[in-house]
Amino acid sequence: MDKRKIARRFQQPAENLLMKIAVLAKEKEDIIDLSIGDPDLITNPAIIEAAYEDVKKGATNYTAPDGSKEFLTTVVDFYQKKYGLTFQLNQVRGTVGALHAMYLVMQVLLDPGDEVIIHEPYFSPYREQVVLSGGTPVFVPTYEENGFQLDVADLKAAITDRTKAIIINSPNNPTGAVFSEATLKQIAEVAIEKDLFIISDEIYEDFAFKEKFVPMASLAPENTITISGVSKGFAMTGWRLGYMVAPAYINQIAGMINESITYSAPTASQRGGIYALKHYEELVPPTVAIFKERLAYIEKRVAEIPYLSLRPVAGSMYAFINISKSGLDSVTFVETVLEQSGVLFVPGKAFGEKVGDDYIRLAATQSLEVLAEAFDRLAKLRF
Repeated sequence: MDKRKIARRFQQPAENLLMKIAVLAKEKEDIIDLSIGDPDLITNPAIIEAAYEDVKKGATNYTAPDGSKEFLTTVVDFYQKKYGLTFQLNQVRGTVGALHAMYLVMQVLLDPGDEVIIHEPYFSPYREQVVLSGGTPVFVPTYEENGFQLDVADLKAAITDRTKAIIINSPNNPTGAVFSEATLKQIAEVAIEKDLFIISDEIYEDFAFKEKFVPMASLAPENTITISGVSKGFAMTGWRLGYMVAPAYINQIAGMINESITYSAPTASQRGGIYALKHYEELVPPTVAIFKERLAYIEKRVAEIPYLSLRPVAGSMYAFINISKSGLDSVTFVETVLEQSGVLFVPGKAFGEKVGDDYIRLAATQSLEVLAEAFDRLAKLRF
């Protein structure tokens, strides 16, 4: 038996730079890993304790496939309180992280050849999930000089009679861009006019520093599928708990698909998520403040290094740093810096080849002390 027996599409797999970087991070010793979006913070003890107490009382069985009624109600209440949005319970589904939600949505929506527009630079799993669902990704570049805002004229030019959906990610991974309300309104108008779905990945919704975060569902409620979760704002990445909010007919089909995949999100994680969402106002701001401080420090240190540049970061927990003055492409730059200084980034090429190769992504997921050591090492390099 050999690899010719596996699916043809995987016999010569495309390069996966994110996976390559993840392997490097595990194999290399004594490195400063600024590559992964997994905060160094421990989940707030109050969340841990609440989930632990519920587990001790018996929260160890499956919940309903879409999530326990209490979890679904908590998500609905959260959106009502925070954004004034009204959803029904049958629109909400608990998932095993936000990526699981994205996978379900793609499976529900796409027929072979359907096109999904993705603004670039983009979180690389978007492309893979579209392809694995039989769809065709169509990339619309955004540019640093415009703050990586999506130009709606470019969006319109990319729409064809096969376009089914648009993926929006704001605050954005990797660029840190936060789309303005004006931009989001224009996107909503296009989607409504063209009868397209907007798949809005809002996992970084808490990390909007310079622009007010506007949920897409407030602008195009019938067209929007919202994806979010507790991983980032609550520092709960390892709990693997996300959720999707969609028109009920989409959620129903997502449930049919999910019966054969995970059945339900982890019960203990749902218990932790219930506590977290109910105590959002006290738990999230301290986490956001930490990342805002770190990104401000990163901006300051980048400005001191001749071969790097960075515009003010508007949101997320990432800095998308311009390396064009180094004269290297992003993969060569990352490999060179890792070899010479032991600091690891993700090459911008991982987030799209049209724009990304002049950049690296730095995840601000280490302490100020670790960041200081990383930049002290970078300051000694010459290109």
